[in-house]
Amino acid sequence: MKHAGILAVLLLAVLALDGCAVDPLHARRAAATAAAAQDHALTCHAADACAIASPYQKLADAAFDESRPEAPVHFANLLDRGADSLLLRVHLIRAARKSIDIQTFIFAQDDAGYLVLDELVKAARRGVRVRVIVDQLFSLDDVELLAQLARAHANFELRVYNPTFHKARTPPLEFAAGIACCFFRFNQRMHNKLFLVDDRIGIAGGRNYENRYFDWDEDFDYRDRDVLVAGPAAQAMSVSFEAFWHDRRSVPLSRLRDVSSRILADGLNAPHYAMHAYRDAARVDALSRAANDDDYVRAHFADAAMRVGEIEYFSDAPDKFDEPEQPRDDELSRHILALFQNAQSEIVMQTPYLVLSRTARGVFAKQHRDQPGLDIIVSTNSLAATDAFYVYALSYKYKKRYLKLGFRIHEFKPFPDEASALIADYAALGGGAASTQRYRKYGRAPLRERGVRVGLHAKSIVIDGRIALIGSHNFDPRSDHYNTESGFIIHDRAFAQVLRASILRDCAPGNAWTIARRQGTNWISRLNRAIGDFSARLPLFDLWPYRYASSFELMPGCQPLPPGAPDFYACYTDVGDFPEVDLPLKTIYTRIVTAFGAGLHSIL
Repeated sequence: MKHAGILAVLLLAVLALDGCAVDPLHARRAAATAAAAQDHALTCHAADACAIASPYQKLADAAFDESRPEAPVHFANLLDRGADSLLLRVHLIRAARKSIDIQTFIFAQDDAGYLVLDELVKAARRGVRVRVIVDQLFSLDDVELLAQLARAHANFELRVYNPTFHKARTPPLEFAAGIACCFFRFNQRMHNKLFLVDDRIGIAGGRNYENRYFDWDEDFDYRDRDVLVAGPAAQAMSVSFEAFWHDRRSVPLSRLRDVSSRILADGLNAPHYAMHAYRDAARVDALSRAANDDDYVRAHFADAAMRVGEIEYFSDAPDKFDEPEQPRDDELSRHILALFQNAQSEIVMQTPYLVLSRTARGVFAKQHRDQPGLDIIVSTNSLAATDAFYVYALSYKYKKRYLKLGFRIHEFKPFPDEASALIADYAALGGGAASTQRYRKYGRAPLRERGVRVGLHAKSIVIDGRIALIGSHNFDPRSDHYNTESGFIIHDRAFAQVLRASILRDCAPGNAWTIARRQGTNWISRLNRAIGDFSARLPLFDLWPYRYASSFELMPGCQPLPPGAPDFYACYTDVGDFPEVDLPLKTIYTRIVTAFGAGLHSIL
């Protein structure tokens, strides 16, 4: 009882903070102190801010020169490999002449995050205007670092989106209090990923700023995807960024309770922002040298950029949560549904979390009735590869529903065949050797094998082999209702075919398991399916352990076949519900969420 009383008092104290924004006078004093302590010196006085030469600035020149309102021109690179995506970001930061705008859900304090921060501060010091918006929940929570960034340079500004209790840091108690007292607001997150240079060259997709998004983590890396675009679509990115920058949810550092207090405590004589020491300095140095090499960037990336026509950048409005019925607010979600509705022959979709909203399921059900020949290929995570087993548990619950809608589902393996080749490529840029330690972090299932685990994080769609979407939207209820999202829709058959081939590689037998109906036609199998169907319809107590579908592995000597092909079961081995997962307790957790978590699908 004593501990319960202490907890209650602490919760009440934390809850009281919700109504206590930073005092305006305190915020003005902090802002003035930071401004007075800011570095104003420039390392360059040239008109182009001493930007390095970049073939992408030349491609942007060509795109804008050749574009017409009725016939836009763009140059685009599909960025499948993490280290490539980081290298190009560093290169473009150094090539910026006027401005850099960045928007992200996660900004971690590791080598990748520190490298980008250091490069942004260097760009500000040579005369480039730098603005960064980070979602508060999983970004930069070192108050001292944020205080340093507040005074790093007059050309640098960082804002925090939707801070909990008006603070940069959210300790566990305040995290719980945020859920308890203000769940709807706490659950509203900015999931956009935007990188924009000079309003001419942009990158959008699924990657945040953390080692695992760039294949630099020694335990768990994401299979993710971005697209780099040079041309007029970058201007739509600028419009979107400005809307978020000026929205009331994007809070300057001086208006955060903990950061403003630290700024005032540091005073005018506080040390300026200092460049970081990196954990893997050799790897950072190798990538840095390649990013500075104009010939390397041209040969490996710019020369491969595809000339495309129409590219649209879509972003949900920052006030999506205030007026969810306004058509402009959830713009990307509406366009995705329109793409699904207009598909004629094929949908190829990649999402880390196969939990569709009710609206999306309705669209697919109608498509299945009206166009039974529509081919729907889905690449998603297995339990062994996912970073969120509780979300996987909900897709596990509804696998039969998706298969009955005509989905051909391929679940990504934690150690795909392509990973070894990628590790070798990254090692050439100073990537180092893969870890041999098993990854045991909460949220991922322990595995039988050892090594660097890989999980899908890419969010991409190809419609009829001619329209491509790459962005941050997971095609799930959370992206529809709780997050703001962004991305590119590219209307170009050649580009769409490149993306389609990339997704289908992730569906290949060496990289994914095929999901299919369990074999069996006797009365026991039919009874099992009937009980399973009844159990799956229950919102709670879905306890039946034997499911309609299972994971299948291609046998040696066989060619890949779709489920339903006459020889499918002769060429595929049933490897069970959760292949590669080593710990029975994790499968129990998964079944518990399956049984009791149906009502949480839009939150998870």
